[in-house]
Amino acid sequence: MEKNENKNDRQAAAVRTLCTSKELYVIISLCTSMPFVKCDPETYDDEIFLYETEEDVKREGKRFIDEKQPVRIAKVEKNQLLQFYTNLYTMGVNCIVLNAFTEKECRVQLSEMVKKPEKQNAAGQAWIENPELHLTALYFMQEIRRQKLTEIPDELKEMQNEILADYAKGTFLAVFNEEKKVPLLKLPNGDAYQPVFTDVIEMQKFTRGMKMSAAAIPATKIPTVLAPEAKGVVVNPGGINLQLPITRNGEKK
Repeated sequence: MEKNENKNDRQAAAVRTLCTSKELYVIISLCTSMPFVKCDPETYDDEIFLYETEEDVKREGKRFIDEKQPVRIAKVEKNQLLQFYTNLYTMGVNCIVLNAFTEKECRVQLSEMVKKPEKQNAAGQAWIENPELHLTALYFMQEIRRQKLTEIPDELKEMQNEILADYAKGTFLAVFNEEKKVPLLKLPNGDAYQPVFTDVIEMQKFTRGMKMSAAAIPATKIPTVLAPEAKGVVVNPGGINLQLPITRNGEKK
């Protein structure tokens, strides 16, 4: 009984820390510009890593570098915490590891921290999210870019197929300028891709400071709004930056 009480006290203390800290530090993947995600081999939780102090994150963060994971450290201020935790739902993350590899390490389920956004807000607007796609793409891109792969190895092809399947059944946010035209992102080779977004938080990264309107469009309808010069779509260019070549008639190129 005493052991369970100590565990409960530790969990409660961790939740308080995550909710009330003036600042926390998160491990960010350089491959996705998003919090580094890892699947726990025992619980299968999809986890991110937060630390209370800069000293701890710098010391323990070296473990990720030793594992050949390109990462950096980012600070999350107190006034950013609620949005940060809410965004974890759109990423498909369900667990936070606080102070990993230290004596104060504790795992907290996201549902203990914040409530998952409703499917519709008070104005009746649909909440767009694609957590399954987003999460699989995070794992996929972490590995592809970590190894600097130019071809998909067999061990990642199943994950690639999951991404394509989740994309096909998803609904995404597309943006348009004041002339009702879509913005395009050009690669160094000149190929252009049209941005689409898994959720409003990812969209706001792109539209910040610009006058843009948005529309929720099922993947099956995206070819109807695809710019003629676009080679396909790029999902979340400010994050996973996932390029999917499609044509205006919806066929994969």
